[in-house]
Amino acid sequence: MIAVVFQYPRILGIVMMLTLLAACGRRERPAPAPRDSIVTVSARQTAQCLADLRQMDVSYRVLPDKDFGNGCGLSGAVQLTDIGVPVTGITAIRCGEARAFSGWVRNALAPAAYQILGSELASVQSMGSYACRNVVGTRRGGDRRSGHAIANAIDVGGVTLKDGRRVTILNDWTSPDPQVQRFLSTIHASACKRFGTVLSPAYNAAHRNHLHLEDDRAGLCR
Repeated sequence: MIAVVFQYPRILGIVMMLTLLAACGRRERPAPAPRDSIVTVSARQTAQCLADLRQMDVSYRVLPDKDFGNGCGLSGAVQLTDIGVPVTGITAIRCGEARAFSGWVRNALAPAAYQILGSELASVQSMGSYACRNVVGTRRGGDRRSGHAIANAIDVGGVTLKDGRRVTILNDWTSPDPQVQRFLSTIHASACKRFGTVLSPAYNAAHRNHLHLEDDRAGLCR
């Protein structure tokens, strides 16, 4: 009986130690990962950009900031309503991108159409601006957001001239017509001076039908 009394504290200690070891080995359920927030544009930058658009006589509507999570959202964005040339397909767009795009269309694209192709520009066909998606077409692109996810990029598919002709990136990038080739080469080069990233069919197959124009100061022109 005495032996049992002396052994009981020892047995209790062993049980407690095993319980603690089991608790240490148990994995806690990981907390949900926080959603990625977008990098916002300061109110001062947006105000200056909107003033620049007004100075350029560009009409726009200011859009509310929205963070949709997962690296997608709007900050300092506008909806362009009139830049002097009709543009189809553009929805939300960051003000800085809108400023660069409006200047490019009016001061580079339109003059090139008239001077090289001999006709005024009737309209520009866009393939979109805001889209919550990742970069496409590259091995590393699948794990990072596109500039479209923050409305900081526009894809341009082609233009229509007032004489009825239509020039598209898909059908005319390798056109046998030297004037069309010169026109596309000229607008591509001018875009590289105004946007941080410009991607064309020369970059990869994912851009075979458009020019990707992004205001990110990356210095990438392909």
